[in-house]
Amino acid sequence: MSEIETERRIGGAGTSIVRDIPRIDLSSFEDRKQEIADALWSAATEIGFFQVYNHGIPQDDIDRAFSLAEHFFKLPTDKKAALPLKPGTNAGWEFREQVRPSTGTPDHKESFQITLPRMAGLWPQDTDIAGFQEFLTQFEHQNWLLGMKILSCFAMKLGFEEDFFTSRHEPSLPDYQCTLRLIHYMSMENAKPADFENWRAGAHSDFDCLTLLHQRAGEGGLQVCPGKDVDSGAWTDVEPATGYVTCNIGDMLMRWSDDRLLSTLHRVRMPKPGEYLGERLSIPFFCQANRDAIIQGPDRKYAPISAQNYLLERLQANFAALQKARSQ
Repeated sequence: MSEIETERRIGGAGTSIVRDIPRIDLSSFEDRKQEIADALWSAATEIGFFQVYNHGIPQDDIDRAFSLAEHFFKLPTDKKAALPLKPGTNAGWEFREQVRPSTGTPDHKESFQITLPRMAGLWPQDTDIAGFQEFLTQFEHQNWLLGMKILSCFAMKLGFEEDFFTSRHEPSLPDYQCTLRLIHYMSMENAKPADFENWRAGAHSDFDCLTLLHQRAGEGGLQVCPGKDVDSGAWTDVEPATGYVTCNIGDMLMRWSDDRLLSTLHRVRMPKPGEYLGERLSIPFFCQANRDAIIQGPDRKYAPISAQNYLLERLQANFAALQKARSQ
């Protein structure tokens, strides 16, 4: 796939430049929808990354999601290992098992994927973390609502019906694929100098239509390189800020738009001297179309492919080492 080939050639350090990351107000959404759609389209076609505010998810809920993530990652390893990520499911816990094609080395993190139809036996017990399943199921839906708002704007701009993407991300169906992911980047406070030569997360584009990313202020490291600048090797820091959700276009929407919307490469670098060295938590939500949804743009630039097959190809490229080990 062309997306994977792009990742394989952008693993170097590159350079750093400053770019403006658009910030878009979603207040009075229905009354301002055309204005908001125009702003989102401009941001998506220029840089592919943008931040939204007045987005409808209460800050208290975001804070609680981070608190539950902290509790989860502090569980004993044997309890987390009892909830394993299984090949092809995008559900469960993994520790340093994601290997990016851009680097060939494992990301310096652990994560817990929540894909609701595939969570049987994968929730931690309430005796270990009270309210974990109940609250994060609610939080997943809050993120879905926000993602569908934004995608309805892109549907308008592409000439689809406004509910085009919403109907293809239907959460009541068993082939629902949206994923809420809790990510823990380990502390670098006692790391060796050689450890800083790796990446917390190697350069990549996301597999999905749209990613919503929650970050905590003071825990930086996210860098982006717009799709139109992929050959420049010039990266821009995106600092986390309370009240803002960082969003980016994924490969699935790039294909669905006949490349009018370009997915954006991003990565998480190691801290620099003098920067915060502690652990970093983030919570992305991936808007991934239902498995039976057929991806093909209005101009039919690419042959149709099911969302299931598209996602499996990308997962296989990123978790190849994990799948090989578990098949033996």
